[in-house]
Amino acid sequence: MKMDFSFKPAQVSVERALALKAEIELFNAEYCATLDRGNVEDWPLFFVEDAVYRVTSRENADLNLPVGLVYAEGRDMMHDRAVAIARTQMYAPRYMLHLVTDVRVISEADNGDIEAEGNFMLMQTLVEGPSTVHLVGNYFDTFTRMEGRLMLKERQVIFDTSILANDLVFPV
Repeated sequence: MKMDFSFKPAQVSVERALALKAEIELFNAEYCATLDRGNVEDWPLFFVEDAVYRVTSRENADLNLPVGLVYAEGRDMMHDRAVAIARTQMYAPRYMLHLVTDVRVISEADNGDIEAEGNFMLMQTLVEGPSTVHLVGNYFDTFTRMEGRLMLKERQVIFDTSILANDLVFPV
């Protein structure tokens, strides 16, 4: 599991970075659309079987603490979380909107793994309330290819705030 979130300059050529960035942006657009349309049970399909998904605070990330607000090791754990969210609506109805920007391709390994970063903002609109910024931060991703398409091996979601709404239920 990645624990170093310090700045790393890109280690790929501009041409290769542009091609990979376009592919990652298409991946993120599908990922976000799936979640924003409420298809949370399809969310684990963006990950390889043994993927890691962690949501943690900037403070914990800066201190190299592995504790995460959400931690899932493997697609099965993600599936359990998704099913619980989708089938036990114990929260007020809402709409979510994920925005991902400033994708940076950091490296591409000999085995084809791609390390990338991006900024995210998660907006939330309660059915009977205004839209609000729910969470902002960074994605630190490792992608791989399976059957010709990108899949996440690891998504580290590092959020910026130290005060968090108690209703962080949905995947980021």
